[in-house]
Amino acid sequence: MPIPEDVTGEEIDKDVRQELMSLPKGLAEDVSKNLVMVARLIDEDPEAAYAYSKIALRLASRVAAVREAAGFAAYANQKYSEALAEFRAARRMTGTVDLWPVMADCERGLGRPEKALEMAGAAEVHKLDKAGQVEMRLVAAGARRDMDQLDAAIVTLQSPELASNSVQPWTARLRYAYADALLAAGREGEAREWFAKAVESDKDGSTDASDRLAEIDGVEFVDAFVEDDEDDSDTVTDAEAEVEAEVEAEVDDEVEPQDDVSVVDELDDEDDDEDEDDGVEAAAESKEDVVKEDVVKDDVLLKEDDDDKN
Repeated sequence: MPIPEDVTGEEIDKDVRQELMSLPKGLAEDVSKNLVMVARLIDEDPEAAYAYSKIALRLASRVAAVREAAGFAAYANQKYSEALAEFRAARRMTGTVDLWPVMADCERGLGRPEKALEMAGAAEVHKLDKAGQVEMRLVAAGARRDMDQLDAAIVTLQSPELASNSVQPWTARLRYAYADALLAAGREGEAREWFAKAVESDKDGSTDASDRLAEIDGVEFVDAFVEDDEDDSDTVTDAEAEVEAEVEAEVDDEVEPQDDVSVVDELDDEDDDEDEDDGVEAAAESKEDVVKEDVVKDDVLLKEDDDDKN
């Protein structure tokens, strides 16, 4: 797959670059560029990110960072079995537990929430940093909901991190999950409160908490510009139709046969006056042409004599 010219491979994390140093220079550069494309596209175009990850995997399958990137690309495309395999491989290579929460979520994706809960209670969770522990709590609550245990899901999310007034990278997602669980349990008042708190902490718009809050309040957002455009379009169409109808009517009047006896009989006095005016105007035009054609002159004089006699 093509690599944009602005991608140099130097954009990757220094730890990943360090891992790639075990590869020949040219190969390491190719792998790093594909990893950059995975990171760049994984949110906006997961399928393309997945394709780049497969290339990197083919080039350097023994690099833990490559296996991890392939796992996240597969995860973004809901290929949970493949993602879990890649995450397990990366974990064996590194010996770390950083991927434990996402591995548990893959178990959920595969329809095994019980396995996810088992992982949530494993010793590995205690080795996670604060962000990882919050992530594990979110996965466990999701597993509870998968099993229709709404009250248990709510209790799982109740934690010091949820109650804290400080805003951390995980705060908005944690508050959102708690509000969503409350709403699913029919506790709308409390859900509204926590959706509002999620909005306050969601500085980068990582959730749709504001939309959920508006939905609870019964607020509907209408795109005024779209409606105005539609109204203008309808107005123009009606005006054009009216003008077209008038033009058609005028055309019909012009082509109406003038020698039809029934039509002549129905003309009123006003029409007769208009015909006489037309005759006078025609005579005037004929007089102006006298200087041009002698034959026309004679015809005009004869016509004028006939008019005088009448």
